[in-house]
Amino acid sequence: QVQLVESGGGLVQAGGSLRLSCVASGRTFSRNTLGWFRQAPGKERALVAAISWSGGSTYYADSVKGRFTISGDNAKNTVYLQMNSLKPEDTAVYYCAAGARSIVAGTAQLEYNYWGQGTQVTVSS
Repeated sequence: QVQLVESGGGLVQAGGSLRLSCVASGRTFSRNTLGWFRQAPGKERALVAAISWSGGSTYYADSVKGRFTISGDNAKNTVYLQMNSLKPEDTAVYYCAAGARSIVAGTAQLEYNYWGQGTQVTVSS
């Protein structure tokens, strides 16, 4: 059974940093793309960042470029999202997702077969 478990969310002041972790179990995703999505209250879930574990290619939404960094540790089957210079508008539930075929395909939610339960990130002003 495949599981994705996120951790690292919490409450932080604007300008602060958090690092989210997502541990995958049940299979490896060495040939897939993994992504971080977020959903704020009243808004649709949207892609924040994605990484192709085989080639290391990354994708970032314009709103987080230069502030967020996605990375992966194959040995630990873990993907990270380092979030710096956080803003109140970054407040959302953040979800880890896995299984997209490629970094290009990974921009679409439907490409992901597996999802974590989500972790809350709250940025106060």
